[in-house]
Amino acid sequence: MAEFITFFNQVIQNPALLITVVLTLAVILVNGWTDAPNAIATAVSTKAITPRAAVILAAVFNFLGILVMTAVNKKVAETIYNMVDFGDNSHEALVALCAAMVAIVLWAVLAWVFGIPTSESHALIAGLTGAAIAIHGGLSGVNGGEWMKVIYGLLLSTFLGFVLGYVTVKLVELICRNMDKRKTTGFFKKAQIGGAAAMAFMHGAQDGQKFMGVFLLGIALNNGQTEAAAFDIPFWLIILCSVVMGLGTSIGGYRIIKAVGMDMVKIETYQGFSADVAGAVCLLIASLAKGLPVSTTHTKTTAIMGVGAAKNLRRVNWNVVKEMVLTWVLTFPGCGIIGYIMSKIFVSVL
Repeated sequence: MAEFITFFNQVIQNPALLITVVLTLAVILVNGWTDAPNAIATAVSTKAITPRAAVILAAVFNFLGILVMTAVNKKVAETIYNMVDFGDNSHEALVALCAAMVAIVLWAVLAWVFGIPTSESHALIAGLTGAAIAIHGGLSGVNGGEWMKVIYGLLLSTFLGFVLGYVTVKLVELICRNMDKRKTTGFFKKAQIGGAAAMAFMHGAQDGQKFMGVFLLGIALNNGQTEAAAFDIPFWLIILCSVVMGLGTSIGGYRIIKAVGMDMVKIETYQGFSADVAGAVCLLIASLAKGLPVSTTHTKTTAIMGVGAAKNLRRVNWNVVKEMVLTWVLTFPGCGIIGYIMSKIFVSVL
């Protein structure tokens, strides 16, 4: 509690930090709004759980994911924290961080308007990178080693998510091939709730850590620390991120749930369960393996594609897939450019 009071006093005394905190919370809210619904999309689309209950489930397990994974392995937060260098001027660095947060919010809201499940993880990385490039006038402010983890995570979420979705549903079909479908449907409806909980848990473990890394970066810059250093994640920050993310999911989640769980592939309960298990396993591997910052959106949607393709490639609505892929491809340059422009404007004005 004492740590939170100290932090609160810092926020009140420093307008730049106040703006950074508000914008970071806005980004976390938008993440819950546009990204967290992917974790519960299939369970809602197969009617295994109601939207309202799913939102509560997501909020609870997002919190647990942040709490447990941070205690076990905080490498994802450290990756984001160390990814960019905003220079030696702590004031300009804090202003650039504000600009990056604005870019992320703008990009995410545009994607939500069109109902496309964009990756807040990649928007976050792109926005930070664009702002760092603006500050340095080049790539010297980008940590190439940490950035390569993004590329590895992108490849992992795309290919492993698809393969695990395909293999998992085939394995489930093999195990249940001689069983009464009416009985298995009832079982998988209940199992899907567990699968959705696992996906929400891993979403918190991944995305919660990313935004806590940004939060701590803002606090460090406010304290004049422009160089990356080891850090501890306070418990109050875990609670704050969880609450705000859950609130975002309750505000605008259904539009994304429809795009991912209903429009892309028509799935049955056992297929939804398979997609959830595949996505959660993929995210767990990424979180424990060198702190790869993986997109929950990419992982879940590619897992659903793999499940649909296992039945028949024609079951996948490739028009929806193309829209998603286009958004993913545009996120890095699009959000990066916005971050760059906003940083230039903010630094010159503030």
